[in-house]
Amino acid sequence: MSVPGIDVPDARGRTGLDRAGRDLTGNPDVVVRDVHLLASSWNVLRRTTLARRRRDGAWLTEQRDTYDAGDAAALLLHDVERGTVLLSRQFRFAAYANGHPDGMLVEVAAGALDGESAEAVARREAEEELGVSVADVEHAFDAFMSPGAMTQRIHCFAAPYRPADRTSAGGGLADEGEDIEVVELPFSEALAMVDDGRIADAKTIMLLQWAALRGPFRG
Repeated sequence: MSVPGIDVPDARGRTGLDRAGRDLTGNPDVVVRDVHLLASSWNVLRRTTLARRRRDGAWLTEQRDTYDAGDAAALLLHDVERGTVLLSRQFRFAAYANGHPDGMLVEVAAGALDGESAEAVARREAEEELGVSVADVEHAFDAFMSPGAMTQRIHCFAAPYRPADRTSAGGGLADEGEDIEVVELPFSEALAMVDDGRIADAKTIMLLQWAALRGPFRG
């Protein structure tokens, strides 16, 4: 019987999705025994059976479910002269379902790589979501967002902007269902929103704190 995503293409044209992890050799204390594809309607959910050697030498057999949304890039736009950052506000159902009051999250511009370079995606998302064409882009750091269950790593960047760099109203791509509000904030207010929970998105919190500690707003 043919299975979409394994031996016949799934909705995104992918096959062999059950092969991920089978060839890993970087850790001699971990041996992947089997990979079972659970879902691949858009992102990929797998259940992997592995043997893992504990520090006391005993081997354990474990199962781990991993959600593969692909790597992504994020970009913090900052204007040091005016002391502002440019962010987005959009609805996130997963956050809404897990207790966020209305699911409307304030975030930096971000998007999936889908085969492009991280910097190219960061630039594109700034233009699509926030309507800004950026010139100089600085790599800040890379981070695994939820390594207990998600494979995703986000490549985080920062770039200066000026009012003259606003080339469109932004808002995202309507044909992809995006409905994004552009939010310009004083950097001090953005940090206060982290403190009181109004900004609760991890990549945004990390980039704002990087900007304060090591980036353009460092003391």
